[in-house]
Amino acid sequence: MRLALLAAFASIVALAPGASDAHTTSTGLATIAASGPTVTYRLTVVPNELGDEAARLLPLAADGDAAAVERIASEVRRRITFRAGDAPCRPGRAVIQGSRLGDGRVTLELTLTCPAAPARLAIRDDWADLFGEHYRTVARIETSSGPREAVFMPDARETTIELGLGRIGSGMGFFRLGLEHILTGYDHLLFLLALLLRGGTFLSLLKIITAFTVAHSITLGLAVLGVVTVPARIIEPAIALSIVWVALENLLRKDPPPQRWRISFFFGLVHGFGFASAIEPLALPPGRLALALLGFNLGVEAGQAFVVALLLPLLLWLRGSAWEPRVVRAASLGVVAFGLIWLVERLFLVS
Repeated sequence: MRLALLAAFASIVALAPGASDAHTTSTGLATIAASGPTVTYRLTVVPNELGDEAARLLPLAADGDAAAVERIASEVRRRITFRAGDAPCRPGRAVIQGSRLGDGRVTLELTLTCPAAPARLAIRDDWADLFGEHYRTVARIETSSGPREAVFMPDARETTIELGLGRIGSGMGFFRLGLEHILTGYDHLLFLLALLLRGGTFLSLLKIITAFTVAHSITLGLAVLGVVTVPARIIEPAIALSIVWVALENLLRKDPPPQRWRISFFFGLVHGFGFASAIEPLALPPGRLALALLGFNLGVEAGQAFVVALLLPLLLWLRGSAWEPRVVRAASLGVVAFGLIWLVERLFLVS
């Protein structure tokens, strides 16, 4: 049984991805606007977060490579479809542009013509077939009664909106986005594992989990509301550093670190800014933002609770056993290794 426990912890570390895949979920940001019978669709993505083919073709198309432009333009017309009522909207000119900020982003724009000015617009997003199974689109739809939001996923590809009347139930979509963000955010999960490995008693573990939850909820809200802004070039290395710090503390201290909940709270503030990156760029209006933020945060908490529910019985059973020092050392060494790789990549290899 002890051997099975050691294998379980080893598998958690072994299943973690390489440095470039700390988050396997990639998110595209889309804006959709209708003016009379004309619908304009704009999608911004980061190519190096997508599948191999898209990561190769998109930069080439943005640089004007004729073959790549033709291929991507064809994909834009095929992957995104609109219907005004029951009638399809006809895709027209597609434009591919690189970012002027030098951040590697690529924007795809498509103009469509509907048979008449749509009162009801049905939207289908099939980008996951090209961009990869972990790709999601977060869309902002401009209507006469204000913006609406939708989240498109491989198993949730369609939505319908009454322009000027209805509302998209974005709460559940953002809940799922938050759930997937934490479950595929391996840097966040490894940080949580490192915290809990030497967290002490059940009460101590509860304090650690609560402190992390409260802290990242605070900064997630502050960042998305625009109260506090910290650049990703600072936050992403800081998240990697937090992983290394806690794992090294596990290795270098003979006794469980006292008051670890304080470290959990401090670094939880940092991780909250990382969570915010999934919805902050949408710049949603306050009324819609509240629902999106609530749904996303509940999704993050649900995913975290699921992981903790799996780990907690094992951690409590392990306490005081002869295997505990070996399990803690092996798992912490693995976490340190991944943390250092991510730290170096985010400091020196990612523009």
